[in-house]
Amino acid sequence: MMHSLLHKGLRLLGILLAFAGSLPSAYAQMPNDAIYMGKKTACLAVSYTHSSWDQYWENSLKRENLNIGTHTTQSVMPMLAVGITKNLNAIVALPYVWTRASTGNLMWQKGVQDASLWLKYRFLNKSGFSLHAIGGASLPASDYIPDFLPMSIGIQCRTATARLLASYRHTSGIYLTASGSYIFRSKINIDRDSYQADDKLYNTSKVSVPNAYDASARLGYLKKAIQAEAFVEYGACDGGDNIRRNDMPFPTNNMKSTVAGVYAKFQPKNIGVNARASHVLSGQNVGQSTAFSVGVLYQFRYAKEAKN
Repeated sequence: MMHSLLHKGLRLLGILLAFAGSLPSAYAQMPNDAIYMGKKTACLAVSYTHSSWDQYWENSLKRENLNIGTHTTQSVMPMLAVGITKNLNAIVALPYVWTRASTGNLMWQKGVQDASLWLKYRFLNKSGFSLHAIGGASLPASDYIPDFLPMSIGIQCRTATARLLASYRHTSGIYLTASGSYIFRSKINIDRDSYQADDKLYNTSKVSVPNAYDASARLGYLKKAIQAEAFVEYGACDGGDNIRRNDMPFPTNNMKSTVAGVYAKFQPKNIGVNARASHVLSGQNVGQSTAFSVGVLYQFRYAKEAKN
């Protein structure tokens, strides 16, 4: 269930928009691409995402739940990308998330989710081919409930992510990127003295959330003000159990999904817009969600260039 909960949120607003001025190359960037902000430049992005499903996989059994109807997750996500050097960028983010169900009496949840920080370093760049080392960490930013899935807005664990990304960009603007990640996840505390997982009863409030991994491939075009791409993403937990028959999901579940989608961006100068659409093709212990997002971007210079 809850494809949107497989991945941690990213985002934190902050920094005054001084020294705005025009910029030579207005390209926003993310922790899963090969695009970099220039030195002493930054980009503030705010996006809205809507994801919904009415069928999910209970282990490998695809079914619906009339007590939930259509499950919807929405989020507003500010994110700031900062160019430290031409080969080193930092990204901070903090999403606000809310969930709802179209039927039934499950209480809807809302709140600030997980604050995250990413560092992206380009350590090889030759003849259009580049390699990137990307690291990220996240912390819960509020005291939301982690074990009320699928209505929870997250699972309250601290994470650390290690990612390697390879990219090739042709002079025509066509590019291909591929990446793989491993996500370390901490234990969490739940508001009960015992729980059942792996067909065992655990008399503790501490829950071991399985680590996770993902892989993605992207084929796109980027030149001047236009970017467009198609992508495939796979994510899975490194172990875990399955949703028990007619039961609610739990943070120990082994959630897997294969997602396909498209992304587009138009950013002629400082201000730009982007959009993304995706659909879960197959999965295990996740909802077959369809997601749409739109965002606005504002690029600026956060420090003056040194004069010779």
